[in-house]
Amino acid sequence: MTHFLDIHKTAPGDLRAMIDTAQSMKNARDGKPRGAPDSEQPLAGHMVALIFEKPSTRTRVSFDVGVRQMGGQTMVLSGNDMQLGHGETIQDTARVLSRYVDLIMIRTFEEVTLLELAEAATVPVINGLTNRSHPCQIMADILTFEEHRGPIAGKKVVWSGDGNNVCASFLHAAGQFGFDFTFTGPQTLDPEPDFVGFAREKGAKIAIERDPFKAVEGADLVVTDTWLSMHDSMSAQERRHNQLRPYQVNEALMEAAGPDALFMHCLPAHREEEATSAVMDGPQSVIFDEAENRLHAQKAVMRWCLGV
Repeated sequence: MTHFLDIHKTAPGDLRAMIDTAQSMKNARDGKPRGAPDSEQPLAGHMVALIFEKPSTRTRVSFDVGVRQMGGQTMVLSGNDMQLGHGETIQDTARVLSRYVDLIMIRTFEEVTLLELAEAATVPVINGLTNRSHPCQIMADILTFEEHRGPIAGKKVVWSGDGNNVCASFLHAAGQFGFDFTFTGPQTLDPEPDFVGFAREKGAKIAIERDPFKAVEGADLVVTDTWLSMHDSMSAQERRHNQLRPYQVNEALMEAAGPDALFMHCLPAHREEEATSAVMDGPQSVIFDEAENRLHAQKAVMRWCLGV
């Protein structure tokens, strides 16, 4: 079964093929209305289940639109719509859904939910996000970088802030795509050692630098993400703000990175917290290209999973 569960679980050649397919599909849509179908209809006759245990804007809309543009149909389900979470096991849910649909995307909390779903399903499963990783986002980020700066191999990516699930998938990608990665943030929020270890074992140069201004020297790309989880208590939010305030991506930090460095944020953002509006709306920012490219990257992922 061709699941897309994590970047480090997918062969580098397949990842590269998906990026190339995404770019080709995006180019083919040039000038078309947003709602127009793709010239090719590779998902015609296919039904895709989109499961959301976590709220979503970009993931929901980009997957839904992507399926429709490629001629397929979607069934959007929340945790409240299903018996999942009301006593039915994830394994039974997987077996039942596999009788109805051709592909399942799930955006959930615990990684074990994704893994158990994939193990029991008889159709491909895509990781739309878990608490540990966010591979679809990073595929869009790589597509975006390469549109603006060419191949990402050998480039320097700097992550400033919390070593969260998006950071984890960037580390996986460093190993698979061959770029260098520097994390700058407080020690209490370092990325998991397993993620760092994977990238290093694959030959990527991985650094942890507490001084953000040193970290961004020579950067080709500076990335950050929200400091807060929607489930954090007020006291936890204040602690995170205190720890992460020195790692805000602002004009001074981007100046230290240099004029050719791009800025990314996967959104949604808390403006003036993890990044200033001056940076987000500035000339080095590609955040809205990045958001659009979720659509194109995920279309390529779905095609790869289905072999169409």
